[in-house]
Amino acid sequence: MLEGLLTRSSEVYAYVYFGSVIVVALAEAAVPRRRPGDLTGLRWINNIAISILDTLVLRAAFPLAAIGWAVLCQQRGWGLLNVIGAPLAVSWVLTFVVLDLTYYIQHVMLHRIPILWRLHRTHHSDAEYDFTTGVRFHPIEGLFSTSMLLAAILVLGAPPAAVALSQIVFLISGFLDHANVRLPRRFEQAVRTIFVTPDMHRIHHSIVMREGQSNLSNLFSWWDRLFGTYVDEPASGHADLQFGLKEFRGRKHTTLPWMLVQPFMSGAPASPAAATAAAGARAHDATAAADAAAAVGTSIGGR
Repeated sequence: MLEGLLTRSSEVYAYVYFGSVIVVALAEAAVPRRRPGDLTGLRWINNIAISILDTLVLRAAFPLAAIGWAVLCQQRGWGLLNVIGAPLAVSWVLTFVVLDLTYYIQHVMLHRIPILWRLHRTHHSDAEYDFTTGVRFHPIEGLFSTSMLLAAILVLGAPPAAVALSQIVFLISGFLDHANVRLPRRFEQAVRTIFVTPDMHRIHHSIVMREGQSNLSNLFSWWDRLFGTYVDEPASGHADLQFGLKEFRGRKHTTLPWMLVQPFMSGAPASPAAATAAAGARAHDATAAADAAAAVGTSIGGR
């Protein structure tokens, strides 16, 4: 079975990709969390278009995909697991955990480093939220993310079959995390103790800056709890949750050309962290001004 996964990885990946699209789209139609917006058709066309462009760019930039790179690392004996000869079960568990942690770290970087946030805001500027949001990424961000993934595979020396399976699992989770579906509350809360759920990740796309910096995990939800980036519920509740970025609210930002130029546009905060810091500074200044005014008033009153 594992041999077949490696030799037919592209074919399997394609089946899983389109199968996930069909299943999640049907689930969204059957049990939607929220009613679809007016721009759904336009969003789907353009979100899928940028996904196709991403694929073309990545194929050109990285002729060896993650699985091929893992095979090369194994053949050359590169990476920790290839050096120490770890047991197969240990290697597989570490591959899933380390690669998922890598996705979390890169996600934090995309939000905290200004130049990377410029790339990532194409993903966050989607004013609605459904499975197509999960494929809406700027091609240059794809180059960064793939570079991080390949570096993690090299350092770890991840087994090729484990890499292949992890990529399929991460693909499915990407569609599910962004799905506009309603899950039974108890079931959702139980699953969330280990895995990211649509309700958990939906908060990450909130227009509220604090919530938009939370819930950065990819597959395993425990990274957010471990590193203090977890938010359980949106302040407004899921029914009134607004998505996107205030700076990119127009209809034009739903279209492919405007998605591609977003990293080069000015007028938006350098990064969510910078915006939060600026808001904190303004609040501090306002508090200081109020304290100073109160002190002056007290002084005058004392006279």
